[in-house]
Amino acid sequence: MIRCQDFLGWLAALGVDFYAGVPDSLLKPVCFYLADHAGDQHVVAANEGGAVALACGYHLATGKVPLVYLQNSGQGNAINPLLSLADRDVYGIPLLLLLLIGWRGEPGTKDEPQHVKQGKVTVSLLEAMDVPHRVLTPEPEAARRCVDELLAIAAAQSRPVALVVRKDTFEPYKPIGQASGDFEMTREQAIKAVVSLLGEADAIVSTTGKISRELYEYRDRASQGHQREFLTVGSMGHASQIAMGIALAIPDRQVFCLDGDGAMLMHMGGAAIAGAAGVANFKHVILNNGVHDSVGGMATAGLRVSFTEIVKACGYTEAWRVERREDVAEKVAQLRAARGPAMLEIMVQKGARADLGRPKTSPIENKAAFTKFLRRA
Repeated sequence: MIRCQDFLGWLAALGVDFYAGVPDSLLKPVCFYLADHAGDQHVVAANEGGAVALACGYHLATGKVPLVYLQNSGQGNAINPLLSLADRDVYGIPLLLLLLIGWRGEPGTKDEPQHVKQGKVTVSLLEAMDVPHRVLTPEPEAARRCVDELLAIAAAQSRPVALVVRKDTFEPYKPIGQASGDFEMTREQAIKAVVSLLGEADAIVSTTGKISRELYEYRDRASQGHQREFLTVGSMGHASQIAMGIALAIPDRQVFCLDGDGAMLMHMGGAAIAGAAGVANFKHVILNNGVHDSVGGMATAGLRVSFTEIVKACGYTEAWRVERREDVAEKVAQLRAARGPAMLEIMVQKGARADLGRPKTSPIENKAAFTKFLRRA
């Protein structure tokens, strides 16, 4: 395996000194090492396309080749700026897309349903975009030659290049400092507090990652079934727009989105669309712990922005923020009674139970039960 300090040392020797990306569990050692050592030369971006744009801006100002890192599920967000901005037929901007791409769902490996298709098309997408790429070997000397070769192509041909990273390519790295909020509730406690107060006809759309997993387990423990919620196992940042679409279609039912701070930041423009549309039955719950919890716990900007002020500026009728468990019931009641779009932000601890399970039903089974629930009279 490759040590993070060695890998980033190779890059530094070749002039790479700026890093932007969205965290990934396969790249967790590199992500945390950058967070501890790169200072303001490292930006955790809102989404992968934004990371590419940040890197392009840095190159325009310095002439240097920056590094962009992402999970392969974020390739879709990155495609537009890669093809319409960085491509050598447009502005010709060299990036080490390092395109560090974490290869989730690699063919022949076991992974979550949302990663299987992404894993199949990861390499073919790079080929379709004419992005030179290599799979990074875990053998240090061969890996260094691979990095040298790709950076030489990026610089000589003014084009993005990509390194695809398999699981266990990098040695584990224990972070020195991690973002944390000293909040009373766990995310599971907050989910239970909210969901237990919703009506039998209320629909839920939960965002990808541990929020959906914890919601699923809560329903299992309560023997309530899973027909009332749509578990958005992929499509990070889009849960609120899924919920809005449902709310527009069934205006006589309340629709709740259980969102995370990282997902909210990823496509925050959705709040402006919801606010402008004035969807009265759309209710938005943000569980904010200030980290990308599902991919290792790297910090987001969630604890440094005011979501309540943001959504009210976007046209939400009401927005509340709570930190204490004893205040949740009152605010959920107000949220249900309010004319939407309205939001409740709940501040929670980072982390999850070590034995947290995963949904036992498939996405297709979840969809079938949920659509039947939505379409009942």
